[in-house]
Amino acid sequence: MTRFDLSTAGGRFRAHLDANLKDHAFLRLGFQNAHWITPEMVRTNQPWPFQLKWWAEQGVKTVLNLRGGGFETGFYVLEREACARLGLTLVDFPLGSREVPSRARVEGARALFETIAYPALMHCKSGADRAGLMAVLYRHFRLGEPIAEAMKAELSLRTLHMRQGKTGVLDYAFERYLRDVEPKGISYIDWVRSDAYDPVAIKAEFQAGWWGSLVTDRLLKRE
Repeated sequence: MTRFDLSTAGGRFRAHLDANLKDHAFLRLGFQNAHWITPEMVRTNQPWPFQLKWWAEQGVKTVLNLRGGGFETGFYVLEREACARLGLTLVDFPLGSREVPSRARVEGARALFETIAYPALMHCKSGADRAGLMAVLYRHFRLGEPIAEAMKAELSLRTLHMRQGKTGVLDYAFERYLRDVEPKGISYIDWVRSDAYDPVAIKAEFQAGWWGSLVTDRLLKRE
């Protein structure tokens, strides 16, 4: 028996309590950090069930959960139930906010954008870092925008992304491509597919600023 059995009042209460105490869901009641990238894709923070209902009413068909799934947390079981009830397809596609995306993750994102039903919604916890990374990939692969242009649009303080902290490794990986690879005429996907793409080495080269890490890790408690 799951402790978050949503068929019982007690289980539903525990799920909401867990979401609020451990995931700070109460902070997202009135602030979704949301914007439409295009008429077919919106990015946001972790949605409440009532917010998912609103997005479904706006025509959203697919929800990309960039936090991953298959685990027993209040926010996830509530999201999973809401998507099933609303007829939304929930796709769990975990990304790291402090990791250079693996070759498989980049290739997987590219494939997702060609196969999911639109309009779609993508979210992480705060809608700032992983949603920003995925939005850059969406703009590049789906819309054909250059990496530099996509980064400028989606990885910024406008959506609460802080490149000065550990989450800045997401920017750094793209900047490595722009600095060392793109001038050679090599496409982003060809670089990712090559042996030259080494996420572990790229992360090791990155140096986060101490104050940025303090803000994102200690004050904002980013996932």
